[in-house]
Amino acid sequence: MAEEELPGVLILDIGGTHGVLENLAALLKKHFHLITMKEFLGNKEEMSKKIQSIFVFECRPTIDRELLESLPNLKVIGNSGVGVDHLDLKMISSFGVKVTNTPHAVADPTADIGMALMLASARRLVEGNVLNFPG
Repeated sequence: MAEEELPGVLILDIGGTHGVLENLAALLKKHFHLITMKEFLGNKEEMSKKIQSIFVFECRPTIDRELLESLPNLKVIGNSGVGVDHLDLKMISSFGVKVTNTPHAVADPTADIGMALMLASARRLVEGNVLNFPG
């Protein structure tokens, strides 16, 4: 499928401090034509028609009424995190746009870290490491 035929997805950026991770961007590129916020703002008239979805990564880009009004073909906002507290769901749904998220994506890693911290604390692992390997 040619890039022009792929549905457009708006992202803040690729890489950098708040952009989509590069390996994730590579995966997205298999299914979407990625449009960065800079590209969108540089040519709103053309780009706004191509964008059918927004991929929110680390609460960015900010979804507000002005952005939604400028995207007539927007169908879905995909949030890469668990919560959607940063999204105004009532306002978004008033535009007929659906919102998705990944509610169980970090459940296992969170449990793993919790167990590791409890075991490290109970066994005084950090203190033992410092005593055995002074820096």
